[in-house]
Amino acid sequence: MTQTVVITGASAGIGRATARLYGERGANVALIARGQVGLDGAAQDVEEAGGKALALPADMADHARVTDAAQQAEEFFGPVDVWINVAFTSVFAPFSEISAAEFRRVTEVSYLGFVHGTMAALDRMRPRGQGSIVQVGSALGERSIPLQSAYCGAKHAINGFTSALRCELLHEHSAIQITVVQMPAVNTPQFSWVLSRLPRHPQPVPPIYEPEVAARSVLFAADHPGRKQYWVGASTAATLVANRVVSGAARQVPGARRLQVPADRPGSSAGPPRQPLAAGRRAGRARPRRARRLRRQVSSPQPPAVDVAAPAPAVRPGRRRGGRRGPGRAPGQEQVKAGRG
Repeated sequence: MTQTVVITGASAGIGRATARLYGERGANVALIARGQVGLDGAAQDVEEAGGKALALPADMADHARVTDAAQQAEEFFGPVDVWINVAFTSVFAPFSEISAAEFRRVTEVSYLGFVHGTMAALDRMRPRGQGSIVQVGSALGERSIPLQSAYCGAKHAINGFTSALRCELLHEHSAIQITVVQMPAVNTPQFSWVLSRLPRHPQPVPPIYEPEVAARSVLFAADHPGRKQYWVGASTAATLVANRVVSGAARQVPGARRLQVPADRPGSSAGPPRQPLAAGRRAGRARPRRARRLRRQVSSPQPPAVDVAAPAPAVRPGRRRGGRRGPGRAPGQEQVKAGRG
């Protein structure tokens, strides 16, 4: 049976890569984002891969527009089976340099956008009593860093909101399932798009994963939405475990370090978002091998309360299949990591 999937933030990065993978499955994919050029490119990716696409321009901060887009998706494709929330924005700056309007905008897109998307999904799934919702989160939703206070606040809020909603669905004995996929640093265009008041151009701190790795984990979570959370990558697992086990010590490190910025790039200005490149990412930053193998690596043993994804192939942290130490473990794990997910 052909799936109908709605993806927000689908014009680039994780959202676009996820849409492409659903296209390979022959799915019906409704794409929601603000940028028409990126949406058109994502729709072309889906159709070239073998699926059907519907581009729906909408600002996730506008609840009425999101509801209209969801209605159009159902009228065009039929009942929505999977809803995936990815859309976000951010500001790279100290809290003291972020205006109230800027902070509100990040919150409206990166947090309320997920709320609006989830509302639209549930309005359509509840009458049928089935469906899956996937929230694309970030390790920064539990381990905050400096210079991204608005983004970290939104990601924390998503975790709390989703946890509360999950409890309500369980109480209702609903078959609708919701899960969160916590992402590591991903090679996306966000570092060129979002507002920055840093002296030089920001970049994610390695290990950096390709969007295809993140997208495969999103598909796995959508297919197996029974878990509360999925952690993608050794760096995410190490960060979240450390935050729960030694949070007091871990808290001192981000506060003592600055966001990593390359010395060979000029400062970025606060201009309007640029349209995504065809690849939808920063060139030359991520290691290609990370796109070829999804690694959900976790420390063992785990604390009982930790929810960890472990689909095959699963490997021990920081090691390749042959037992040789690989790039999975980040020696400076608590180095400031900008823009995870």
